[in-house]
Amino acid sequence: MQTPPEHAYPTHWEADVVLRDGGTARIRPITPDDAERLVSFYEQVSDESKYYRFFAPYPRLSDRDVHRFTHHDYIDRVGLAATVGGEFIATVRYDRINDQGLPAKDPDDDQAEVAFLVQDAHQGRGVASALLEHIAAVARERGIRRFAAEVLPANSKMIKVFTDAGYTHKRTFEDGVVRLEFDLEPTEQSMAVMRGREQRAEARSVQRLLAPGSVAVIGTGRAPGGLGRTALRSLLDSGFTGRVHAVNHAFPEDLRRLDPEDVPAVRALREVTDPVDLAVIAVPADSVPEAIRDCGEHGVQGVLVLSSGYAEAGPDGRERQRALLRQARSYGMRLIGPNAFGLINTAPDVRLNASLAPRMPGAGHIGLFTQSGAIGIALLSGLHARGPGDGGIAGVSAFVSAGNRADVSGNDLLQYWYEDPDTDVVILYLESIGNPRKFARLARRTAAVKPVVVAKGARHNGTAPPGHAVPTVRVPDSTVAALMRQAGVIRVDTVTELIDAGLLLASQPLPAGPRIAILGNSESLALLAYDACLTEGLRPQRPRVLASAATPDDFRAALAEALAADGCDAVVVTAIPWVGEGAAVSPGGSEGAALADALRTAATAHPQKPVTVVHLAMDDLAQTLAAPAQPAEPQAPDGDNPEPAARPTDPAPAPPPAPARAPRPPAPTGPPPTLTARQTPPVRDAEADPPRRPRREPLRIPAYPAAERAVRSLAEAVRYAAWRREAADPGRVPEYDDIQEAQAGADIERLLDRLTPDVPSGRSVPVPPQDAEALLARYGIHTLPVLPAPDPDTAVRAAARLGYPVALKTTAPHLRHRPDLGGVRLDIAGEAELRRTYAELTDFLGSPEELRPVVQSMVPRGVDTVVRAAIDPAAGAVLSFGLAGAPSQLLGDIAHRLIPATDREVAEQIRSIRAAPLLFGWRGSQPVDTAALAELLLRVSRLVDDHPEVVGVDLEPVVVAAHGLSVLGATVRLARPPATTDLGPRRLPVY
Repeated sequence: MQTPPEHAYPTHWEADVVLRDGGTARIRPITPDDAERLVSFYEQVSDESKYYRFFAPYPRLSDRDVHRFTHHDYIDRVGLAATVGGEFIATVRYDRINDQGLPAKDPDDDQAEVAFLVQDAHQGRGVASALLEHIAAVARERGIRRFAAEVLPANSKMIKVFTDAGYTHKRTFEDGVVRLEFDLEPTEQSMAVMRGREQRAEARSVQRLLAPGSVAVIGTGRAPGGLGRTALRSLLDSGFTGRVHAVNHAFPEDLRRLDPEDVPAVRALREVTDPVDLAVIAVPADSVPEAIRDCGEHGVQGVLVLSSGYAEAGPDGRERQRALLRQARSYGMRLIGPNAFGLINTAPDVRLNASLAPRMPGAGHIGLFTQSGAIGIALLSGLHARGPGDGGIAGVSAFVSAGNRADVSGNDLLQYWYEDPDTDVVILYLESIGNPRKFARLARRTAAVKPVVVAKGARHNGTAPPGHAVPTVRVPDSTVAALMRQAGVIRVDTVTELIDAGLLLASQPLPAGPRIAILGNSESLALLAYDACLTEGLRPQRPRVLASAATPDDFRAALAEALAADGCDAVVVTAIPWVGEGAAVSPGGSEGAALADALRTAATAHPQKPVTVVHLAMDDLAQTLAAPAQPAEPQAPDGDNPEPAARPTDPAPAPPPAPARAPRPPAPTGPPPTLTARQTPPVRDAEADPPRRPRREPLRIPAYPAAERAVRSLAEAVRYAAWRREAADPGRVPEYDDIQEAQAGADIERLLDRLTPDVPSGRSVPVPPQDAEALLARYGIHTLPVLPAPDPDTAVRAAARLGYPVALKTTAPHLRHRPDLGGVRLDIAGEAELRRTYAELTDFLGSPEELRPVVQSMVPRGVDTVVRAAIDPAAGAVLSFGLAGAPSQLLGDIAHRLIPATDREVAEQIRSIRAAPLLFGWRGSQPVDTAALAELLLRVSRLVDDHPEVVGVDLEPVVVAAHGLSVLGATVRLARPPATTDLGPRRLPVY
């Protein structure tokens, strides 16, 4: 007998999650095949935990219990298990009940009783919290809106799981039992709790990889050379503070230590008696599964796979990569790679170089993540050339090159660096983005406390690296860049620009505005810097040109004067080797050092303003400025005695108040603000602010060999600082009383059932026009009625029904929204004119069957615009706006914002297009109702944000008049959302 389709095993409920301690577990539905696993699991649970679960001594499960707990219909009765190594470590189940607490018989009953059981050895790892997120999502999918749980008062851990989840709950006490009831509708607090737990867990999982107490290199060659031996040498040469083991099944049986490295050598990982935290795997791809199995059985926390032969090698390799990921996660391990270059941690108490890099980078405050080993080499080499050594301007806190990034990705590193006190600037080189929604959310939150600089490779369709499973990009790269900037990401194009921007942001405070002072001893170089500032949208002052023989003291005085001026937010210093008999320093190697000391002295007196240097033929100047130096006491102007210079910690206010910005200012302290319904929180999640370690940094000044490079980096800092100021007040997502969210959800479900019975999962379908109009009306978006006109008589009857004047339009795909081709005739005043116009239209453009004419009422004159929303795989949910016709179609003058958009973001979106003056009274025309336009954009944003099944909305044209607007055309597309989104319970992605 076949299982009914509605009772089929729900594969999309399966998920891998990161637990509180950084390990992973797999959550999946319980099946009848799990009977033995359930019995074994229950035998390992303490008597106390059994008592808390069943309210009585319950030493073993009966056959009836086992059958009941493993047989579910996946609708009214559901059980989920968390597994590690294929064995249960925790279970959760719900049973649908009625208002009297009895088993439900009515499918409309929307309450369920929920119960958990966690193995004692795994309590405190956050397993129950993760299971609650997933069982709640399952229940909502099955129409359950409330959970009820009965807990003994002494079971404080389980009570805390429920009460800390952030759901609206009610707590009562009766007959010695605590009864908890809570709604399953996600709240701002529950989402903040879930994302806070996700951040801490994923950050902890990365921290375990970057700070292991012991490392085993599996595949260490017996002779010098090769991946394994190179990785071992890198570990030892870096001064790793933990234990190192060399593993190779081909080692002689009597070999105990490997020479000349003098490290313990074993043939198998099981021979290592101590715990191993990180395994570096450098064996052929066919041997990797055996190595992963050995790691899992030994309790290794994470693996770094240097081996190639995976997704980059073709379809067979892709399947091998997926099997590798499944195997690693089944043991609760995180995976870097395969085909990885390695990872580095320069912290003095770790000193880890588990990579193929020939040298350990200097310690500093730049975090690097790349998906390419070659780019990783280029970044490390470029930074080393700009500031070698610990404490230099180009120092690195951590480096990860993830290769095919089957598991650990840039999102995981953003989670870690968000709270890492030793990282001031995050640099990412990405060739693909596996979870765009999550990336935008994490980047926005991280950018609120420290700069995030991104270079995106493989920007054009069809150029994604073969090792990455990525969706097709449907939007132009310029759109992706604009959306990244909205999230606070500093988007650059090249590796050189990554380094240039990173150095300035890691060493200088953020500018309070765009006012730039320029000074130097070369007029030509100063003019180049001036022109570059104008090109980048900055506001440069007239350059101050010093004499070609200007001394270091002259530079110091000029820089001090510029920094002290109220009208200056940053200074660009240009320098060439000086000449002249009066020079204080003779030409040669010492002139750069003397000038560097002078510039540092002046800059130290004004640490709240950034300084950057452009030099020609003065490499010693750049090297001296990049190297660490002891901070000097500031020279007090006008007899004042200020405090010794230190890095400022408060965000810079907008001009004209005195600026005070730091490269990594702390987030505001204290509890998160109380949020009203639908209000957009600040860019950080409602969780504990990341720790900040106060540091007194030596002053370092970035130097560039070209004015354009220095100014471009400074301009990025100016734009980022402006975003930081604006992000402090992001606006809100307004509530509208007439929005019918629940009814729209029901409509969408019915439409999907009707329209997608045979449509492949993920494929979108168009909604019939009348259904689309009804769905949009649920969100207060009303379209102007259109009536079909297949012949002249029907057109006349339609016009009589609507009332003259009317418009006659074609809806054929090749003529839609093309008034320039004559497919739209306006202001038709009567029947005779309508019949004449109909005849002209069909004579010139084609038959009625081909043209599909419609009749529509005329609306007040205004500006024709277009409003769109779409789910794009490269950017997430995107809200787009522009003027209809040539401006958007021909010139690409469209503004984009991420969904959900706030009132402030929408107002900026409207003004950001180049043709925006047409909306605000250009050349004496009447301004249009931009407030109504903003409301329409916000309503569309709400629709797409509330219902991920809505994958496309197209309103064109939207005629915005002096008072109000009219939506003349609308299309909607629906698709069943994928199982993995950033909107549901936390889970690790599968590529």
